[in-house]
Amino acid sequence: MEKFPTDETVWHGFVNWEKYPDRKEEAEKVLKQHTFTPIPEFQLIPLPSTNPILLGHRWKEYHLALGPNLNKIHEESWKIFKEEKRENMLVVLDFPMNCEPKRSDLLKSHITPNDIHFVRNHGGVPTVSDVNKYSIAIGGLVKNPGELLFNDLKDPAKFEQVEMTITLQCSGTRRIEQINLYPGEGDAHIHFIRPWAEGAISTARYKGVQVKDVIAYFGGVLPEGLHIEAIGADTYFKKNKVFNYTVSVPYRKAKYDEALLAYEMNGEPLPKIHGGPLRLVVPGVIGARSTKWVTNINILPEPSMGPVQRQEYLYYTQQVGKHNATFARGFSIQDMPVSSAILTPGDKEAIVHDGFIHCEGWAYSGGGSWVERVEISIDGGFIWNEVPEENLSPKHYYAMRLWKMDVPVPVEGWIELVVRCWDSHINTQPTYVRTAWNWTLHVTSSAHRVPVYSINRSIPATAQRLKLLEEHGEPIVPITHPVEFAVEGEDEYLDAMRLKGSREPVE
Repeated sequence: MEKFPTDETVWHGFVNWEKYPDRKEEAEKVLKQHTFTPIPEFQLIPLPSTNPILLGHRWKEYHLALGPNLNKIHEESWKIFKEEKRENMLVVLDFPMNCEPKRSDLLKSHITPNDIHFVRNHGGVPTVSDVNKYSIAIGGLVKNPGELLFNDLKDPAKFEQVEMTITLQCSGTRRIEQINLYPGEGDAHIHFIRPWAEGAISTARYKGVQVKDVIAYFGGVLPEGLHIEAIGADTYFKKNKVFNYTVSVPYRKAKYDEALLAYEMNGEPLPKIHGGPLRLVVPGVIGARSTKWVTNINILPEPSMGPVQRQEYLYYTQQVGKHNATFARGFSIQDMPVSSAILTPGDKEAIVHDGFIHCEGWAYSGGGSWVERVEISIDGGFIWNEVPEENLSPKHYYAMRLWKMDVPVPVEGWIELVVRCWDSHINTQPTYVRTAWNWTLHVTSSAHRVPVYSINRSIPATAQRLKLLEEHGEPIVPITHPVEFAVEGEDEYLDAMRLKGSREPVE
């Protein structure tokens, strides 16, 4: 008999570790007997230029070690990714699947299409074999614990069906900026800190049922119930121990309609890779709190004891590191801070323009705040240009705003474009990455800085040089390539030097 059975009548790829502690103990014994791929290093060396960037060897090996019910889930998860996502997604890690869209795709609509919505999974993708038998367990500090069929959840006669526009953001968004400044801790469970750029953020229109309505259906919360724990069907590893993915959020989120059990995404059934058929969506907080493939909802007196809740997604001071870090020294990251990013132009791009550089990006604030103002600077953050309101996408309580602006740039050469935003509670971003750097490299909320090379065609001398380059069939980019022809004749040089005077002092 298989040591770690799955219930194939309802699920494929789901081992219920939390219900059967003896399975956890046996799995730990199995994992301790194996030697896994050594920990790789990439923070101190250049990232691979491949797509996928990183390969989750150890995570695959963990699943392989646990036998036939899990040893193909990495292949099955990759197949689902290929079916549900565009080919041009940037895969930061192939297993568990972590990917983000191209910048240009993210900018096309303030509602992100499902096939380019970023993915941050913590394990393989389990799937429901028979949706008619699929149910979730409601337990803990509720008056009448029980089971709720998925089809009953979708019944408007039993529950109000609501829609919400929600941005989900990985707490690792823009992490590459922190890595490039100072390396930090590698992820303890797979030894990778995913080098996210600016694309680990997306907005969708979700349909589902408020958690508070589901809890009311089971009699309501007992007085000591203060936290919502959500357990997923995906298998999660931590230091040779095995779990189902488990996190929690304060119950007050549900009271204020900020905890949704969602089964639709942008008018379609929730994609498998995003937790289909049912996931928790908690607007305004880091994406890690929005459990996918929900199996259980529990009401607890304290935050979940799951390792993701207690040992990960913690924010430390800058004096904490490998030499002194303990879980108790970090605080749990919940609401996302105000943040923004420039998606175009790109880093170190050379731009030929007529006095204006076109910039586009996103701006977001969590916790129910919304972005009120976006500002762009061309001088590193001394003078700011406000993005006109008509160049911002609509306001939502729980969604980012896309922005665009033709920024006046009279100067030439290397400049530093900077974006910052202000939210409805007058919060703005730290000025520099160093200010927000932390050991686990979470929530890069500093003003986003993009160096670009300005070539202002409205300046006569520059226009003349561009024309000369064109006549000789030479491009202006890359700017690091020397000009292959003489740009100044000997007579021109001598005339110019006579006007300037001698290179040497007269006495």
